[in-house]
Amino acid sequence: MNRWLPFEWIAAIRFLKEGRTQTLFIITAVAIGVAVIVFMSALLASLQANFIKRVLTSQPHIQLIPPDEIARPQRFDRPGLAVAATVQRPAQRIRSIDQWQKIAALLKTWPDITNVSPTMVTSALAVRGDSNRSITVTGIDPDIYFRIVKIPDYIVAGQTRVLTDDILIGTELARDLGVKLGDKMIVSAATGASRVLTITGIFDLGNKAANQRSTFVALRTAQALSNLVGGVTTIDLTVKDVYAADKIANTIGAATGVEADSWIKTNSQFFTAVNAQTLSNTVIRIFVGLSVAFGIASVLVVSVIQRSKDIGILRAMGTAQGQILRIFLLQGGLLALAGAIVGASTGGCAIVFWHSYLRQPDGTELFPLVIDPMLFVEAILIAAVTGVAAAAFPAFGAAKLDPVVAIRG
Repeated sequence: MNRWLPFEWIAAIRFLKEGRTQTLFIITAVAIGVAVIVFMSALLASLQANFIKRVLTSQPHIQLIPPDEIARPQRFDRPGLAVAATVQRPAQRIRSIDQWQKIAALLKTWPDITNVSPTMVTSALAVRGDSNRSITVTGIDPDIYFRIVKIPDYIVAGQTRVLTDDILIGTELARDLGVKLGDKMIVSAATGASRVLTITGIFDLGNKAANQRSTFVALRTAQALSNLVGGVTTIDLTVKDVYAADKIANTIGAATGVEADSWIKTNSQFFTAVNAQTLSNTVIRIFVGLSVAFGIASVLVVSVIQRSKDIGILRAMGTAQGQILRIFLLQGGLLALAGAIVGASTGGCAIVFWHSYLRQPDGTELFPLVIDPMLFVEAILIAAVTGVAAAAFPAFGAAKLDPVVAIRG
C-alpha cells in the first residue's frame, strides 16, 4: 500500500514508527486533552439545556403587563414660602391591560409568536378551617396556557381540570393547609370577593416558594375575584426563537405601548451563570490546546535533532526543502489527528457513563444528555489544525538544514 502513497507520507509514517515511544506519548497527551474538551463541552451543553428547559417550561417566553401608573407631583406651599414640588409614586392597583383583545389579536398574526394566552393574576387568601395562607391566583384558559407553561408535566396528583369552581395548587400549599384531592377551600381576594373551590390537581414545580403560593383557576373565576370582569392583567407569549425573546419583547412594547418583559430579562442571574460557565469552558479549551501544541512541537523538535543526519541524506539525494517541510507538518497533523480521534471517543464514552451514573433519588436522570455530533467533528479538526501549526516551527527548521552540516552532525 505504501508504494501508492506520496513520498512525504511514507517518510512521515516511517519516522513516527521508528520513534514509537515518543509517538505513543504524544498521542496519549493529545487524546487526554481532546477528551477533556469533549467531556466539558458536552457536560456544559447538557446543563445549559436542562436549565433552559426548566426555566421555559415554568414561565412564558414573554409577558405583557400594564404600564405603571404615572407618579403625580404634589406641592406643599406655605404663605410667603415657595416649596419645590415633590413626586409621590402612587400605589399600583390591579388593572387590566387596555384593549387587550385587540393586542392579543394583533400578536396572533406575528410569525415569530407561537402562542398567545391572556391571564388574570391576583393575590388572595386561601382558607381551610383555622388555617390560611397568602397565595397568588392565576386565571387561565387551560387549552392555551398549558402550551406555554407545562403544568401537566408537574402534576403529581389528580388532573389538570380547571372549570369554574376548580383550583390547582402546589404540594407545599396542600401540606400547609392539610388538604388533598377533592377537598374544598375558600379563596378570598383583597376586593372582598370569595369563592369556594374544589382541588382537582396538585403540582410540584420544583421550587418550594412557587409550590406554596402558586395556584391556577379558570380565567372567569380570577376575573370575578378581582372585580375585573372581562379584563386580564397579563398576556403570556411563546416565540419560535427563545434567544430572540428580548428583541421581540422590545418590538412588541414599541408597537403596542404595553410593557413587555422577556424571560431573558427576568432571568438575568441565570444568564450571568451561563456566561461564566461558557467563559470557564473557553479558558479550559485554550489552555488544553496550548498544552497539546507545545507537546507536539517539543516532540518534533527532538525528532528533527535526532534525524538531522537522515534529513541531510535526503537533502543530498535531491529531496526538496518543500518535501522536508511537508514531512514534519504531516507528522504533526497525524499525531494530532490520531490523538483527537482517540480523545473524542474517550470523552464521548466518559460523558455517557457519567450521565448514566448520576441519578436523582427517584432514579430519574439528573439532566438530559445533549451530545452534538458537530462537537466531535470540531474537536478533531481543531486538534489536527493545532498539530500542523505546532509542527510549523520544527518543520521550517528541518527544511533549512544544510545537507553537508547535517550529515557531518
